[in-house]
Amino acid sequence: MEGQTICWTDIPVIDLDRAIKFYSAVLDAPVTKESEPGFEFGLLPHHDNVSGCLTPSSDNQPSLVGPLIYLSVDGRLDAAVAAVAANGGEVTQPKHQIGPYGYRAVVVDSEGNRIALHSTTA
Repeated sequence: MEGQTICWTDIPVIDLDRAIKFYSAVLDAPVTKESEPGFEFGLLPHHDNVSGCLTPSSDNQPSLVGPLIYLSVDGRLDAAVAAVAANGGEVTQPKHQIGPYGYRAVVVDSEGNRIALHSTTA
């Protein structure tokens, strides 16, 4: 069976409401607050069965090191980068080309996670 290598990611957060605001603005799509018995999370938009959630948890903490998660902001990288600073994040590597794979910017989210924003076009 073929499919995506990455199917889901949990992004650790400290303040769920702040993180939902940040990711909704950067992705320009609603991140919905969901709850199940015993926990709450922010559900990221789904694309081709690939998604993730924002998870407040003592088991995982935001980090500037470790795996680098790429989130698609295809066709709107400049707007997404502008939304980073406006919503409590920091741009650590401005938009730059990554060979034939498009463009990315590396940012720190409102919670202290290093993530990449990716677009196939400038």
